Amino acid sequence: MKPIGHWPNHTDLALTTTMNAMLAGSGPTRLTWQVLNVVEADPQATDTTVRTSLTANASPAELADAVTTLLVDGWVVRPTAEHLALTGDGRTRLSRVGERVAAFREASVAGISPEEFRTAVGVLEQMTLNLESDQGH
Repeated sequence: MKPIGHWPNHTDLALTTTMNAMLAGSGPTRLTWQVLNVVEADPQATDTTVRTSLTANASPAELADAVTTLLVDGWVVRPTAEHLALTGDGRTRLSRVGERVAAFREASVAGISPEEFRTAVGVLEQMTLNLESDQGH
């Protein structure tokens, strides 16, 4: 059996590679999809909101690049200097891409019951909390 550290890293790489392949041709990558979701969920979203929300997903530089890509590609705009908002076209495209993401999510949990999924996520969450609380000591 591989050590526990192998599986989160390997799973994250598989998630990113597979999602990027499924989204190819539609615009976003896994990371830009995550940024779009932060912007969609928060009408007051800023670059800081994106960095704070996705700190575990990418470096600040990678997140800044993702925001720039979304601005250049017309998914989002800056209604003010610090804020980010979906464009009308971005909202429409995000809805269409959501269908591909739903298929990706379904494929990623094939053969896993909802209870098994909750248990797996719960175990990883508890391990993270254990390790983060140890850092404070």
